[in-house]
Amino acid sequence: MAFSPEDLKSGSVFLNEQDELTILDQTQLPNRREYLVLRTREEIYDAIKRLAVRGAPAIGICAGYAMYVLAAEKEGMSPGEFVSAVKEDGAYINSSRPTAVNLSWAVRRQLGVIESDARRAPAEQIRLLKEEALAIHREDIEMCSRISEYGLSLIKDGDGILTHCNAGPLATSKYGTAIGPMLLGKERGMEFHVFADETRPLLQGARLTSYELTQAGVDVTLICDNMASMVMKNGWVQACFVGCDRIAANGDFANKIGTSGVAILAKHYGIPFYTLGPASTIDMECPTGADIHIELRDPDEVKTMWYREPMALKETKCYNPSFDVTDHELLTAIVTDRGIVYPPFDVNLAKLFS
Repeated sequence: MAFSPEDLKSGSVFLNEQDELTILDQTQLPNRREYLVLRTREEIYDAIKRLAVRGAPAIGICAGYAMYVLAAEKEGMSPGEFVSAVKEDGAYINSSRPTAVNLSWAVRRQLGVIESDARRAPAEQIRLLKEEALAIHREDIEMCSRISEYGLSLIKDGDGILTHCNAGPLATSKYGTAIGPMLLGKERGMEFHVFADETRPLLQGARLTSYELTQAGVDVTLICDNMASMVMKNGWVQACFVGCDRIAANGDFANKIGTSGVAILAKHYGIPFYTLGPASTIDMECPTGADIHIELRDPDEVKTMWYREPMALKETKCYNPSFDVTDHELLTAIVTDRGIVYPPFDVNLAKLFS
């Protein structure tokens, strides 16, 4: 697949002309398009933690570039000091979002570059880290393109599709994962009607998914999370496409809170339910969904964040998990860049890596 400089800026994370890590601040969308240049590890940690950059593949791309730009500041160190300092940066960045496996995957991949020959001069290590970061980004574009092709084979012109959270170019690169088939299909003259759940508590379906689909000219209707059952019952949905932040070895997967509820509804109404993501999101060291750590976020994201005045008393307790885990028995298939995986997932996921 041929790449242009524009391809590497098609998502929300890239290196600018000065070789600086640059992100589109997703917390400002859809009303403002603001870009941030991240120069310190604290700025990078904060951007990932507060979801200025978000989406498992985009976080992986960001981590790859972060390891390079932070290492570039250490060129004057001895080889031993350099390797130690880069490892420390990697551990710090990795702690920002424990659920998204692409973060730790990208950090480990960059650490593997420097550990392959720890005696190399820092300048050479830095050059190799940049090459690897660019490779991670290019591979993600290829993966998203393949996922979109496979996903498109599961739907037909005129279908209604329900999606939850955000898994488009903002969360990945190029087409994205869960809404990639709709964007690719639109390019080819197909028409779909997409129902985008607003997706509490951060409204990423409202702020980001409906934004991306509207910008691409795809027919999209925004609905509140508790309306999914109604649109399914009305016969308006022929398939559900959602992203994933981590897939366990048995096919259980973590995605934005509310995904498991959509899967249960789809099962009830006999609607195919798919999760779409790159093979790097599959964690074969994680046996089941029970082994996936779920982050808890600030309760004010529910009580006050979107309101002029609080919508609950200050002393009201609030439970605010970032993700939930969808049981593999609710899944029709997992769409990856290596193909479509059907049950039994524990057997067929393992085949992807054999």
